[in-house]
Amino acid sequence: MLRSQVREEVFKIMFRYPFVTLEEMEEQIHYSLEELEGKSEENIQYIKDKVNAIVEHVEELDSKIEACCEGWNLNRIGKAELTIMRIAVYELMFEENVPNKVAINEAVELTKTYCDEDAKGFVNAILGKVEKSLG
Repeated sequence: MLRSQVREEVFKIMFRYPFVTLEEMEEQIHYSLEELEGKSEENIQYIKDKVNAIVEHVEELDSKIEACCEGWNLNRIGKAELTIMRIAVYELMFEENVPNKVAINEAVELTKTYCDEDAKGFVNAILGKVEKSLG
């Protein structure tokens, strides 16, 4: 799987996060990974580890996103957009092997697929502010 495909699988799992309990999230991860049967164990483990890490840091990620959303609180942001930004902000903050431009560009590409037309500019702007705030 390409990293963009892996990221999309992470998105599909993380999109469920606001709708389930933490215990149910473990089940969602398990069921989602079962659907990837035939994919490399390396990719499956990477997806599982990344989802778990994002869930572990979700409050910190949300805080960073909200700080850069002047006049918006997280409740006003679409669930798909928020999920995409959580993944990108996680990559910006914690994955040194993912260049910032790649994390932001991949987020915008996911937005083009899963959100309405106006969302890509919003997501790009917020992620740009997050990147600047991280120095």
